[in-house]
Amino acid sequence: MTFYMSAIILTELMMIAMTLHVLHYSGFTREQKTWYLLTFSAVMLCSAAEFAVHCGAYDPKFAIPLTILTVLQFSVAPLLGVLFSGALGLPGQKKIAIWFIAINFAVETIAAPFGLVFSFGEDGYSRGRLFLIYEAFYFVSLVYLIVSMVRVGRRFRNRDARTIAMILLILIAGIIPMTVFKLNITYIAIAIGASLCYIYYNDLVQQDIQAELVANQAALSRMQSHIITGLASLIENRDVETGEHVLRTGAFVETLTRDAIKDGVYLDQLNETFVSKMTTLAPMHDIGKIVVSDKILRKPGRLTSEEFEEMKKHAAVGGDVIREVLEGVTDEDYLSFAADIATYHHERWDGTGYPKGLSGEKIPLAARIMAIADVFDALVSERCYKEPFSFEESVGIIEDGAGTQFDPQLVGVFLRHRSEFR
Repeated sequence: MTFYMSAIILTELMMIAMTLHVLHYSGFTREQKTWYLLTFSAVMLCSAAEFAVHCGAYDPKFAIPLTILTVLQFSVAPLLGVLFSGALGLPGQKKIAIWFIAINFAVETIAAPFGLVFSFGEDGYSRGRLFLIYEAFYFVSLVYLIVSMVRVGRRFRNRDARTIAMILLILIAGIIPMTVFKLNITYIAIAIGASLCYIYYNDLVQQDIQAELVANQAALSRMQSHIITGLASLIENRDVETGEHVLRTGAFVETLTRDAIKDGVYLDQLNETFVSKMTTLAPMHDIGKIVVSDKILRKPGRLTSEEFEEMKKHAAVGGDVIREVLEGVTDEDYLSFAADIATYHHERWDGTGYPKGLSGEKIPLAARIMAIADVFDALVSERCYKEPFSFEESVGIIEDGAGTQFDPQLVGVFLRHRSEFR
């Protein structure tokens, strides 16, 4: 068996493998699968015809069956460019395919009895004086495929010009030997080209899907931010002290978290994702105040002990409110993160805080960061019951709270970067 015959057999096996993959692949529509199956089947038909004609076992009595087979081969082969184009998802290829096959088949059928394109004699297959017709059809098919691939590349956001050039070179590498040296390796090149087209289109589809997923995620993130901002605004409208407080603490927690990363503190938990969630969800830390009466929220003075106990409920129910409002809007990771901030930002490092009396690192890190930002802003801000503390006094109070009220490592970060909180 010659090398060429071995290559033809390998081509058939490659197309069978690709066909099986298409049949079991769920990423394409039924129409796309049909186009790919037609493409790979056409390559197998043409390769089988090549094998039958050039296998070296020619007998003149098989001239008519081989002529019929070759007419089919020469009619289908130039159609491959259109079949590829249909597989690549271009619309309107069915009508073009019908015209291609009709014209090719008519020309080959008319030319076959006269041996104008090819003939089978006593010595086997030979090219006719008008073999150029077949080559012309092939050239048109090649150009059509190239244009189709460019169109497909433009239709997708990620165009792979290198892949198009690679397929072009492979197809040309198969056409030139057939045309110039009468070396029939065309279908090997076509099989490789078909496989690359399959991979190329599938890659474009996956890139497009990935881009769509990213866009959808960005839209979801914007929706989440709007919901969070809206909820924070709701609290702002009920609590005269909360509005600007929400904005300032949001900036403080981002600064403190980034500074902690710079200082190498809690790097097992802190990263850009943590910063993003912390900044986005910090405005919801007082969401639990929605259950506190307006009388207490708007009282222009210090709260009584009974009123303070009522106010403390906002931390106890904060996480529950977040889960009720955001359930189904965001994932469990975000829900838990936001709930931790809202529930535990009044816990103290020494365990004397509320609502659950957690201590040390049992308090979620996000809540420990929020606690410093929350208290610091309350210190430097004017309230109806107090004048604002100076920046230096406020920093001193935060420093004094290290190890009792606040996480001492985070206080250390705060002190090293105090100028950033002015």
